[in-house]
Amino acid sequence: MGLATREAYGNALLKLGVTNKDVVVLDADLSKSTKTADFGAAHPERFINVGIAEQNLMGVAAGLASYGKIPFASTFAVFATGRAFEIIRNSICYSNLNVKIAATHAGISVGEDGGSHQSIEDIALMNSLPNMSVIVPADAHETEEVIKYAATHDGPVYIRLGRLAAVDLFDESYTYQYGKGVQLVEGDDVAIFATGLMTSEAKKAAEILKADGISARVVHIPTIKPIDRTIIEQAARECKFIVTAEEHSVIGGLGSVVADVVTENFPTKVVKIGLNDVFGESGTPTELLEKYGMTAANVVRVVKENLS
Repeated sequence: MGLATREAYGNALLKLGVTNKDVVVLDADLSKSTKTADFGAAHPERFINVGIAEQNLMGVAAGLASYGKIPFASTFAVFATGRAFEIIRNSICYSNLNVKIAATHAGISVGEDGGSHQSIEDIALMNSLPNMSVIVPADAHETEEVIKYAATHDGPVYIRLGRLAAVDLFDESYTYQYGKGVQLVEGDDVAIFATGLMTSEAKKAAEILKADGISARVVHIPTIKPIDRTIIEQAARECKFIVTAEEHSVIGGLGSVVADVVTENFPTKVVKIGLNDVFGESGTPTELLEKYGMTAANVVRVVKENLS
């Protein structure tokens, strides 16, 4: 296992702080958990802890952006997108301000914190907002690439980060490309589209399926919005059906976006793996991922059921 994407975020901020003096980091009293504390120690004049006041977090970030700064606003995903939604909508997206929301502890892999802290609807909320870009990196290297890119992107960006250590998928040769999917495995029986920590599970599933004579294409989708329509349409044409896998509700996330693309352009079957309109609960990340079917074994099961 590699670093958690939240840890890679902290590392990336430290580098940005040296190279870009316009970068300002804000947190809502969770800097040790979101890994913004190191930036705060290195650049105290460009770090603001607003306290447990998420609406204010986003409002201050909007104000800084209006004066030409590049604010990275961080807290847990459930608070960033839920408690502060109206401020994100009206103060950031409506004005198309250059705010980067780097939200950590997303999904059920938060574990023992339980359903109240497990954000399973954040992608859907952020997808719904005009001007917002939505990015979900899969590992530490991609996270650093995404943070580096986000600082150059003009406009609001939502970056979804996790608490759990992530499997290393990419090396130093990989460069994140905004709005582009990444085909990791070739195949034409089924196309598996995955994002975040589910990308490594999808890749494992493809290896198991290959041993059983099933050719599974694996496509990593780091940018949920804007989505890579071309890579989805190609899979719809070349494969028998599509499976999507995400650590998020099946409503409004990657699966919904992929389904929208294929119904408009090349209708084919789309089977979604994710939270099936339920909240999470308290448990270890491993227990929860197993219970809710976010494993390579469940991806294999779903593929085989639908092939038969």
